[in-house]
Amino acid sequence: MPFKPFTKFHLIVLLICIPVSRSMAQAKNERLHQLFDKYNDATLRMAPVNATAYGDPRFNDILPNDIAAPWLQEIHAYLSRYRDSLHTFDRQTLNTSDRISYDVLDELLRHRLALEQFHLEYIPLGQLESMPLLFAQMGSGQSFQPFRTTKDYEDWNKRMIAFSTWLDTAIVNLQQGMRVGMMLPRTLAEKQIIQLHPLTLTDPDSCIFYKPLNNMPGTISGSDKKRINREYRKTINTILAPAYQRLVTFLETTYIPATNNAAGVNVYPSGKAYYEEMVRFYTSDHYTPEAIYQLGLSAIDRITKAMEAIKTQTGFQGDLQAFFHFLRTDPQFMPYKTPEEVLTAFNNINNKIQPHIAELFSLTPKAGFEIRRSLSFMEASMAVPSYMPPSQNGRPGLLYVPVPDATKINVTFYGQEATFLHEAIPGHHFQIALQIENQQLPLFRRFPSFSAYLEGWALYCESLGDLLGCYTDPYQKMGALNNEIHRAIRLVTDVAIHTGRMTKEEAITYMLSHESVDTSTATKEVERYMTNPGQALSYMAGSITIQKLRDKYSRQQGNNFSLRKFHEALLREGDMPLSVLEKYMDEWAATIQ
Repeated sequence: MPFKPFTKFHLIVLLICIPVSRSMAQAKNERLHQLFDKYNDATLRMAPVNATAYGDPRFNDILPNDIAAPWLQEIHAYLSRYRDSLHTFDRQTLNTSDRISYDVLDELLRHRLALEQFHLEYIPLGQLESMPLLFAQMGSGQSFQPFRTTKDYEDWNKRMIAFSTWLDTAIVNLQQGMRVGMMLPRTLAEKQIIQLHPLTLTDPDSCIFYKPLNNMPGTISGSDKKRINREYRKTINTILAPAYQRLVTFLETTYIPATNNAAGVNVYPSGKAYYEEMVRFYTSDHYTPEAIYQLGLSAIDRITKAMEAIKTQTGFQGDLQAFFHFLRTDPQFMPYKTPEEVLTAFNNINNKIQPHIAELFSLTPKAGFEIRRSLSFMEASMAVPSYMPPSQNGRPGLLYVPVPDATKINVTFYGQEATFLHEAIPGHHFQIALQIENQQLPLFRRFPSFSAYLEGWALYCESLGDLLGCYTDPYQKMGALNNEIHRAIRLVTDVAIHTGRMTKEEAITYMLSHESVDTSTATKEVERYMTNPGQALSYMAGSITIQKLRDKYSRQQGNNFSLRKFHEALLREGDMPLSVLEKYMDEWAATIQ
């Protein structure tokens, strides 16, 4: 499988060292850290797009064909080499922080090698996180690819030329997927056409790849500007846009007619084993698919009772389904007229919680934070706001808010306050930005890799709303519960889709019957589960683990328990598998007197 580009769902990792006493740990293992440094450098060389995202400019002009067989063979050799080297160390002799880093790297390498047998390069597209979409974001000038100097513009031109080879290889791989029975479901393939078609345009007013030319810095000379314009026009018109068009034409004429409506990976060769591996990775080996399914049913029952209580509190007359309809359709819950009003509402939530942050958090990031509207070509497939982490070169963390139609943005069914706490502050922004900023950790751990921790922390942060000045409006509290049950429903629908228990339509119906969500949003969510099997399980798995740890230490420590210290401990060591997290936090708790 090629290295995933930088997205919310697939990042790369950080560790922030919490001071430990000699009684807890041995000295730092210098030889192990040399291995970590070599691994980090090798990883950036193998995944230069990730290097650019992390603010490392060394490879800004390189774009490997990472879905081609020769490159995949190099990746296998690199992964195997580092796993063999890691296993030469005696884990039991390492200090706490080094053991965590050892365990993190071991699991990352194990998972990457395990995925190779499933040939995911045969499905190089996806409506949420494929390289063709990320490449357009990069080329817009509004993402992490820099456009500040003449060299920056020249680097990007080289990447545009190289990407045409990637797109042609994608066609070859999709053809192989057709031969072996690994294909996108028809509805997802059709979504690709909608998203990719604008990227085939060559008119400067319509083509997203021309946008950086409209904002060239004054420090670039006039002659260089003219030359760069000529080179970009040639590359876009004769190389890049035609390559996108070849992919679109292939999808329209050859691929889509051969697809079917199967929603889950159970129809793939080795689909059962593939899904089990994804469940293991996304829940840190805590659950089987069946255990996840049963956990979801239990959580849905608990949250439904809490929703009934909110309905009663508001005085609404009718059953819960009628209340859902009221929340989805009453004009009072769709107050916006313009995209600017939607963005202002999210900024107001930020202002509301700021006075309470210090009460719960002693550790906060230095990185800036901004709220922006999502890029237009992504809005059609984005159901809710999403977060892009800051870069090491100074770009702030970004909350991208999709506003395809401001008048249809409903403040309750994706719970604006809860969503902000999850996607922004104190959720993803605090946790990821703190990891990026830490200078004491092995570099390979500067970005999160474990979704159960990443998303578990963010979902847990939604439960802090009452302490952060939110949820004073019962409808926003209902929105928070709707968000929570949404994650619980994922446990049922994700497993059901990928084990063949539910069709896409049945999963949508199940979602509509248990939460206040419209059909459009439910459809986008189910399609998300279809394209990224197992990832949606990580939210509840991680949140439940964090809440259990908090409850356990609160009972054990009594009056000595500090929520600020608990949060600091959780954030200081960065992300890790849940099993590793529990051992580390137990060690931390043992130091509290």
